[in-house]
Amino acid sequence: MPTALIAIDQGTTSTRAIAFDAALRPVATAQMELRQIYPSPGQVEHDSEEIWKTVVTTVRAVMAEARITAKDVAGIGITNQRETTVIWDRQSGEPIYNAIVWQDRRTAEYCESLRRTGREPEIAAKTGLLLDPYFSASKIAWLLDHVEGARAAAQDGKLAFGTIDCFLLWRLTGGKVHLTDATNASRTLLFDIGKSQWDDDLCRLFGVPHRLLPDVRDCAGAFGETTTDLFGGPIRILGIAGDQQAATIGQGCFRPGMMKSTYGTGCFALLNTGRERVASHNRLLTTIAYQLEGQRIYALEGAIFVAGATVQWLRDGLKLINAAADVGPLAQRADPTEQVYVVPAFVGLGAPYWDAQARGAIFGLSRNSGAAELARATLEAVAYQTRDLLEAMHADWPSAKDSATVLRVDGGMTASDVTMQYVADILASPVDRPVVMETTALGAAYLAGRAAGICPDLEGFAAQWQLERRFEPRMDFETRERKYSGWRDAVRRTLTRQD
Repeated sequence: MPTALIAIDQGTTSTRAIAFDAALRPVATAQMELRQIYPSPGQVEHDSEEIWKTVVTTVRAVMAEARITAKDVAGIGITNQRETTVIWDRQSGEPIYNAIVWQDRRTAEYCESLRRTGREPEIAAKTGLLLDPYFSASKIAWLLDHVEGARAAAQDGKLAFGTIDCFLLWRLTGGKVHLTDATNASRTLLFDIGKSQWDDDLCRLFGVPHRLLPDVRDCAGAFGETTTDLFGGPIRILGIAGDQQAATIGQGCFRPGMMKSTYGTGCFALLNTGRERVASHNRLLTTIAYQLEGQRIYALEGAIFVAGATVQWLRDGLKLINAAADVGPLAQRADPTEQVYVVPAFVGLGAPYWDAQARGAIFGLSRNSGAAELARATLEAVAYQTRDLLEAMHADWPSAKDSATVLRVDGGMTASDVTMQYVADILASPVDRPVVMETTALGAAYLAGRAAGICPDLEGFAAQWQLERRFEPRMDFETRERKYSGWRDAVRRTLTRQD
């Protein structure tokens, strides 16, 4: 019986494949960076063909490293950057344009025009989302309107839309399968998360033909199998979840009130609300955490567009550090009497502000401010933004505030002890870092293993979660509140609207 599992983790800045054994221990990893395309300010694209090539290459690499063949693999799980939008020709399989990345803001004006007509409450009631270019619907509309012949072809059923998971599934199955899962569908602005189906009115509002859309499935189940030529034999694809939902699963956050935050290119915090669909009054998102056997579990989500990308800016833009790992030691050399704030609104501000037009700013500079102070401000911004999200979640769902919050963390930035200590200090809450840091890939592998019948149920999987280190808050109340108050003032000065 095959017992190996492979997770495809297609992220914003890189593609990874990780092979796991039946006990969900990682045994081989391959990673390839992904080129970022910036056609103009505020626009971000990926080459879909490059994404596809990195997936095939990394999967082949982990199979070689783990010394496994297709016959040894019980299933593949896919997790992906969400909202990123691809439209391709059904016959040739070729994309009609680059993938428009979730960070892209080209449709900000279009979304704002819809917002002014008063449509946002209706959209939020069905989708749990806000009217923002972050989500897929306005990106689809832009592609259909700006690629010659695209709208007519879509109406004739000649084109297919998908988020990255869906595009990869189409390619992996040789064009036989056009499916997505409920978590990715819930990020499009076209999906009713209460009924778990595409909404006719929203499709009409954004001008998206139904024939363009994939069918929607649970996160674990049969999604088809790979063509024989790709990996030396067919492999079943048994799990799909958007990256933040996969991380929630990988962190074992199955009980209502449990919370995880992923610190990667951006930062995304999810609070499990169970079967209760909590409507946010603080501009958070209500989303599907996962859907298994037809049962939807919901979450409140806060999305921060830029987290680790700010460290990349220090490295590549300002040349203040040679490597991302250098930022922590540099930050520790900052003058404690200086209080500099970096508001990383490079592509607008996400939750709970949702200001697509805001841009990055630095406040509090003095003649004594230098590289160390900028480094510390960059890391502290991650902590401040996390607190913004946590306070909004507590306001939306008071029952979460009644119990002590412990934040489970993952993503590249969590390797920095300095950053995680800042987060614990500003939240005044413990921060737990797990032994297995690749929780996004782990969640995808678990979904595949669950469908293959070789992994335990949710309770059994959660019991396997292991703590690597807990960061306890050390900062005194007065300092914490003074620093956070300064952050709120800096954000207020950055916002382009005050509603």
